[in-house]
Amino acid sequence: MKTTFNIHATVMAELTAEAARRERAMSDLVEAALRRLRQERFSQMPPLPAFHGGEELVDIADRDALDREMGGR
Repeated sequence: MKTTFNIHATVMAELTAEAARRERAMSDLVEAALRRLRQERFSQMPPLPAFHGGEELVDIADRDALDREMGGR
């Protein structure tokens, strides 16, 4: 996907030099940086809460038992 960014001249010069040094396209470096930023954000999220909900009341694969447990809805 094509998009447009406004990047400070100093950052752009550094990006151009780094892309040349790595023999890669600037867009590859920008995409990699954005992916890393996204990954850092998700890794800093607190873990989801966990709890024990008790024993199952019914085998949900048994439609008739599930219907009876739900009151015939």
